[in-house]
Amino acid sequence: MDTIFTNVAGLDVHQKTVVACVRRSQPQGGFVEEVRTFGTMTNDLLDLSDWLEKVGITHVAMESTGVLWKPIWNILDGRFELLLVNPRELKQVPGRKSDVNDAQWIAHLLQCGLLRSSFVPSRPQRELRDLTRQRTQLVREQTRIANRLHKTLEDANIKLGAVASDILGKSGRNMLNAIVAGERDPKKLAELAEKRLRGKIPELRQALRGHLTEHHVFLLQTLLEHLDFLDQQITVFSQRIAVCLAPFLSPEQMKRLDAIPGLNRRTIENVVAEIGTDMSRFPDADHLSSWAGMCPGNEESAGKRIRHRTTHGNGWLRSALTEAAWAASHTKRSYLGVQYRRLAARRGRKRALTAVGHTLLVILYQMLKAEVSYKDLGPDFFDKLKPEQYRRYLVKRLESLGFTVEIKPKDSAA
Repeated sequence: MDTIFTNVAGLDVHQKTVVACVRRSQPQGGFVEEVRTFGTMTNDLLDLSDWLEKVGITHVAMESTGVLWKPIWNILDGRFELLLVNPRELKQVPGRKSDVNDAQWIAHLLQCGLLRSSFVPSRPQRELRDLTRQRTQLVREQTRIANRLHKTLEDANIKLGAVASDILGKSGRNMLNAIVAGERDPKKLAELAEKRLRGKIPELRQALRGHLTEHHVFLLQTLLEHLDFLDQQITVFSQRIAVCLAPFLSPEQMKRLDAIPGLNRRTIENVVAEIGTDMSRFPDADHLSSWAGMCPGNEESAGKRIRHRTTHGNGWLRSALTEAAWAASHTKRSYLGVQYRRLAARRGRKRALTAVGHTLLVILYQMLKAEVSYKDLGPDFFDKLKPEQYRRYLVKRLESLGFTVEIKPKDSAA
């Protein structure tokens, strides 16, 4: 294979050691290899960096192994051209695996220009990403605690969840706090309902009559305290995220993106943390969709498409886009809402959500790249796209209901 880079290094990264193989081309032909093993402490990594620079290395490649690559990246970044490679692109022939062989194989592939680097954002964006992902974990923990709360109430014969759609709303929280404080009278507890829930007071009186024990009260108290703590932590993280987001997104840009149906500030923060605002790193929206795992896969054999399942991508971004797609699906007079309902009827809800999430990602890409405002295509976009086909569909539907349909142009009818 042809040599693309003359002086390269391949790193096989582990928790305690890093095996480095340098591969240097010689003027008279051929190459020279040298392999050394370093520790992963900061001083050891500085020695690794000095050695690579001393022998004239220009490009360094390493395998993406969890978070073990990050300390090495922090030390080498700025001194060499770094490539973080997906492990599935570094497979060798079975039976020849060792740390030294892995490092040599990575160096060999890099010298021949056969490695693609994964997208590694800048340090400020990585810090923003850490914050948004941790906040997402806190929100998921809230959901888990809420589920435990439901189970505890059911075990105590209290059917509050069967009457109130949200037991952690204002009314539900007032009732739970009163139960923890010692109130047991179902009538007094039901009177704590507010607004529309007051119309269900008779049902609440029955639902709040349970079989509470000291054990149940202890669990309810600790779970509610945990929820309060999570609320405080989410607020703290949101404030920090707002500060770290300022260099990436101006208030005007945030306002433009917030106009997209289904998106709110938190979703925008999560998406920007994952993809940034510089869209030049993605050649087009299709590349971004593929990287995010929001487009159909390409599995073909003997000229037939076998599967259409989506590719592996950024799970955090997929989750944020799917949540936004679910919110957009509930909008009435929007293109995204109509798109979801049309696809859900034919392909099912999950595929429809993925398709709407893909559309949202394309919209975000175009808006961030061109700095334009969002303009909804309207709920009748699909009807106007193929009017003759839509007319035949409506006629067929009416005829199936037993009507005889005669179509006349509007001008002649007048």
